[in-house]
Parts: sequence; C-alpha cells; structure tokens
Amino acid sequence: MRIAFVTLRFDAPGGVETNVREVAGRLRARGEEVTVYASDLYDEERWERRSGYAPTVDGVPVRRFPVYRRLVPGLTMPLMTGLVSALAEDRPDVIHAHSHRYGHVLESAAVARARGVPLAVSTHYHPADRREPGVKRALLRGQDHLFGWTAYRQARALVVETRREASLVAEFAPRARIREIPPGVDLREWGQRPDEPAPDGLPSEFLLYAGRIASNKGLEGLLRALALIPRDRRRPLVLMGRDWGLRGPLEELARSLGIRDDLRFLGHVPDRGQYRAVFRRARAFVLPSEWEAFGLVLLEAMAADLPIVATAVGGVPEVLADGAGDLVPYGEPAELARALERVVSDDAHARALVTAGRARVRELTWDRCVDRHQELYRTMAA
Repeated sequence: MRIAFVTLRFDAPGGVETNVREVAGRLRARGEEVTVYASDLYDEERWERRSGYAPTVDGVPVRRFPVYRRLVPGLTMPLMTGLVSALAEDRPDVIHAHSHRYGHVLESAAVARARGVPLAVSTHYHPADRREPGVKRALLRGQDHLFGWTAYRQARALVVETRREASLVAEFAPRARIREIPPGVDLREWGQRPDEPAPDGLPSEFLLYAGRIASNKGLEGLLRALALIPRDRRRPLVLMGRDWGLRGPLEELARSLGIRDDLRFLGHVPDRGQYRAVFRRARAFVLPSEWEAFGLVLLEAMAADLPIVATAVGGVPEVLADGAGDLVPYGEPAELARALERVVSDDAHARALVTAGRARVRELTWDRCVDRHQELYRTMAA
C-alpha cells in the first residue's frame, strides 16, 4: 500500500515529529510503501528553515517543500509550496496528515477530495492557551470550526491519542470518524543497559524534565516549586530539550529565587544513547505542562523505571492511569513542590510508582500502535 504521511516538520525534535518518524519507519519495515511529505522548516518558533536534509530517514523517502510564512500573524497556518501538485501526481492509496490548524492539512484534504484518495488526519489537538488574549482564543476557536467543516468532513478517520482529545475534537468535528490510537515506546531500545555514556557534568542525583524549553510547558511554575523545597531536601533540576526562547527568562527567574545553582540546561541531546542515559541517572521525572495531548516523554520515563510527577492536564491522567505517576493541578507550585519532595524522600512510594509504570508502559508500544494504523489504512483503502 502506498501511504503518504504529510507533516510540517520531520527529522526534527518534537512529539508529533517522533510519532510520524516511528510509525512511518516501522510501516516501511513491514513492507508498506511509505513516503513522508514535509517542509524545509526545522524550528517553528524561530522560523528556522534548513537545506541539506537526508533524502531518506530510517529507510523512508522524504520529499521536502518550501514553506510559506503564516498567512495570518499569530495563527499557525503555514502552507507548503508544491505539496498539492506532488500529492496529486504521486496519487497514494492513503494520505495521512498530521497536526491541527496547519495549512498542509487543508492542502491534503483538497487533494483527497479532487483525486478520491482516502484521508486520515491525526489532530494532536491543543486547545487555545489560557494565557492568550481573548481575541486570539476566539480566532483559534474559529480555526477549529473551519477545519471541522472542511478537512475533517473530508477525512474518513480522525486519529486522536486519548479519550480527552477525542472529546475535545468531537466539539467541532464528526464524532463517528474519530479513532483513538495512542503512540508508543520501544521497550527493546530502552532495555539496553546503562553502560551508555551520559553527557558530562550531570549532578550525582537530580530531577529531570525533558521537552521543549517553551512557555506552555509550565517551567516557571516548576522553578517556583523547586524554590519552595528546603535546601537540604532539594535536588538539582536538569532541563533537557531545545530552547524555544525561554532559557534566558528561566535563568533570570532562578537567580531571583536563589536556585540558579540548582539548574542545569542540557539543550537538545540528539544521540539516543546519551538521551536514555540521562533518564537512567535521574532520581525522578517531572512534566509540569499547561497542556499535553498525550505526553510521549512520559512513556520514556516509565520505560526508564523513573517515578513520575506531572500536571493533571489533557491526556496525562490517562497516560498515567492505574497509579503510574503522581498528578498535581497545573499552576499550583506548592502542590508540585510537595509531590516532588515526597517522590524523592519516600522510597516505598517511589517504588510503587515505578512498578505501576512498568505495567502501564507494556500496554503502549510502537508495535501495537503500528498494528492499529495498518488496520485503519486497510479499512480506509477498501
């Protein structure tokens, strides 16, 4: 089967990008004829475009297209030049577009409608940030309904990762077309043992956050929570991930709180062995986000046998079901501080979280995820 994956960024850091790469590569390994269609954009926040990308990634051919800037300032509507004609000429058996409020989803729907190609869309839905001005939130909500009435009515399947995401998407899109397919983790990869070298200079014992250093990840609240923990019971915090413009403000906040020496920025760690090694050396994992459609990094923390503290937002409570992590309200540094202090000081509680996490993560593997994608594509193509 010829399957076209359409995504804004590919072979770049990010949860959506990891999802597309893992599923596309594994489908290709199973004999499906997968091609990825992506833009030349590497970093959306800085609008950083690159050239010289590899023509194949994990055995999957990748076609790149120049990307327009946002059509409306402040709204996420980039378009890829040449995507429509390329999809029309290649005429895949199935088109699978990724992300919501993006121009390439509308372009994919236009080709699907004109050429009679079955379309699936993975929404990776994120509601409007509560900190945004009211006018922008209204515009984003308008975009939700625009996509619901256009691309999502053309799609034969709308793929979501959690029941929470399904309930939100159903507010503006056809409920009957929604299919829940959670992402996964490679337990064989994480089963490799800890002689993998870690980056230099890690503290002997630390709390770990991994993800974008961005405003919607709740990192300001995490620093305030860290400052509330008495110094003799506080552990350093390691932040691993690409800076989306927040590192400077976070460093200044840490200085004002008197915890700058407790903070270590690793940046993006592209080497998978080093990335896993950082997890394995951590005492606990924390995800303080304002919103997560799923929180793929939580599966990695569970696979690394880390106790987890996370905010009870989006799909996170479903991911950490059955006691796989401690949940706290978003925007409550005192609650977060208490949970972090407990997970470090109470060994029995930390072991219980790890045991529950091991059981939970066995249900969420990439192999199961790809099985469900193949079943969906065959149903759509038939």
